[in-house]
Parts: sequence; C-alpha cells; structure tokens
Amino acid sequence: MNLLDKDFFKQNATELAPKLLGMTLCHITPIGTLKKGIIVETEAYMPDDPACHAAKGKTKRTLPMFEEGGISYVYLIYGMYYCFNIVSGEKNSGQAVLIRALQLPEHPHSKEAAGPGKLCRYLEINKSQNGIQLSKENKLWLEKSPLISNPEIVTTTRIGISAGKENLWRFYIKNSNSISKK
Repeated sequence: MNLLDKDFFKQNATELAPKLLGMTLCHITPIGTLKKGIIVETEAYMPDDPACHAAKGKTKRTLPMFEEGGISYVYLIYGMYYCFNIVSGEKNSGQAVLIRALQLPEHPHSKEAAGPGKLCRYLEINKSQNGIQLSKENKLWLEKSPLISNPEIVTTTRIGISAGKENLWRFYIKNSNSISKK
C-alpha cells in the first residue's frame, strides 16, 4: 500500500485533479467494511472560479475549503446526494477537487460509483466525513493504485455548472467505462 504524503495535496486544484486519476479512494464504513475504488474522473475548482463554493469567501459550509490541502469537503446537493471533494493548495486558498467517479476493482465495468452522488452512496461517505484529514486513522484515505498507471487523460468542460463553463477543468481516464458522462 502506497499512502500519499500530506504535501502532495498542497498543489493547486487544477494540477492535483489529473494527478488523482488512477489513485484508490478508500473508506472504512461505520460497520467496519473496507470499500474502495479507483478514481477515474475529477473536476477542479479554484478560488477565483465563479463555480467554486469558496469564490465568495468563507462561510460555515465552505470552511473546510480554506484548510490546508488533504482535508475532505463533503456537501449535500438537491437535498439528497453527497459530493466528496479533496481540498487542495495552501491554507486559506479556497480550492478543491471534486471526485466524480470511481472504477470498482471487483466490477470494473460497473456504473455503481459513476457520478459524485453514486460514489458517496457506494463508499458510504456523508456529512460526518466533512472536514477531516485524509488518513487511515480517520478511515478515509488515498493510495497509489497498482491497477492503473500512466493513464491517458481526457480534459474537457465541467458538468452541471452555469458559471465558469469555459474552464477545461474536468479530467477523466480515456476509455474508462465508469465515468459519469462522456
């Protein structure tokens, strides 16, 4: 198992997002089950980006985004779906990477974790994981994956936003069957 160093997350979201592709996201559920998947799709959100939650400054909701990189940022959308983000950059920078889709090692063609809400439902990530340091001690961490190395990456526009559409900050592994949308 190759755990990532905390300094790895201190880079800007636009640099970190493609580097997360091929990494394994791991979570130990409340009943002790280890669930994991390989990250196959991400989106970057920068502080000056109108689509970024932190663009208007610190709020109760966005406080984790202003922590040092390597912290989780989990929020609820549409009153029913959680989205999992990894905070990036230096403290007070207000940026993060949305993890959009996972490929499940035991079911590589499954769409069970293809989309931010599905991913959180599969891994059993919810608001209780918001604002925690990614680590084995906190039961939520990243590992380098031996299954995917040097993936071919597609760069495109982000999904489901109305502002900042011109930024090509969505990244996914080419030919992955587990991305949320082509």
